[in-house]
Amino acid sequence: MEPGHGLARNYPAKPKNIYLFATCLVDQFAPGAGMDTIRLLEREGIAVHFPEEQTCCGQPAHTSGYPDEARAVARRQLGLFPEPWPVVVPSGSCAAMMRHEYPKLFADDPALLAQALELSERVFELTEFLVHVAGFRQADLGPACTVALHTSCHARREMGSHETSAALLAGLGRVTVVQQARVEECCGFGGTFAMRHPDISEAIVSDKVASLRESGAERVVSADCGCLFNILGRAAKLDEIAVSPAPTLVGEHIASFLWRRTGGAEQ
Repeated sequence: MEPGHGLARNYPAKPKNIYLFATCLVDQFAPGAGMDTIRLLEREGIAVHFPEEQTCCGQPAHTSGYPDEARAVARRQLGLFPEPWPVVVPSGSCAAMMRHEYPKLFADDPALLAQALELSERVFELTEFLVHVAGFRQADLGPACTVALHTSCHARREMGSHETSAALLAGLGRVTVVQQARVEECCGFGGTFAMRHPDISEAIVSDKVASLRESGAERVVSADCGCLFNILGRAAKLDEIAVSPAPTLVGEHIASFLWRRTGGAEQ
C-alpha cells in the first residue's frame, strides 16, 4: 500500500534501465549523494540515464502558493523521460511532488494531464525503488555503528519512505537503528518555510538536533538532503556557539551510507 493515498501500487519487475531525476539540492550541493545513487543502481545491473535538461521539480513554487510558476517548471520536466522506464528520485519530497502533485497541476489541460499521469506512475523514491523493485540485498561490510533515521514530512506522509528507509537499514547486520524522540516531527526546513519563518524554523530544528543527540546515535541518515542540510547546519552552528572541539552530530544521505557500508567505498 502507498501510505497517505489508500491505493495499492503495482511495482514493476526489476528494469534494465531507469531515469534519474537528481533534484536541485543533490545536483548543486550534494553531488556525492547523486553519484552514490548511480553507483548503487548500476551495481544492481541497472543502466542509469540522466537527462541533462532536468531542472527543479517545481515544489518550492508550489508549496509557496505560486501554482502558475510551479506549473511552468513542472511542464519542462514532462517531456524529459520519453522511454517507459522508472524515474528514480533520491528525495521523498521531490518524488511526492512529481507523483502526486503533477496531475493536480495539469488537471485542466487534458493533453498535459495525460502526460503528467503517465509520468507520475513511473516515479519512485530511491529507497522505495531499492526495496520494492530492485530487491536490494547487500552484505554489511562496515564496522558496528548506531544511527538515527530522519525522514522528511512529505516522504513520510506521501511516499512511505520511512518504511523503506528503515527496511534498508535493517538489512545491514552491523547497524543498530535508534529512534529519536518525536520521530515524526518536522525538522523545520519545509523548503521556503525556513526562509519565510526563520525564527520558527530555528526553534523546530534546534529541538530536532537535541532529540537526535539524545538518541545516542553516532550519525543521522536521511533520504532527503534538505532536511539533512538543515539539521546538520543547525548542529554545526550550535557547536560553534558552544565552542565544541568536534562535531556533535554528523550525517549523510542514505545512498552514500548504503554505498559505503556495502563495500562500495573505503570504510
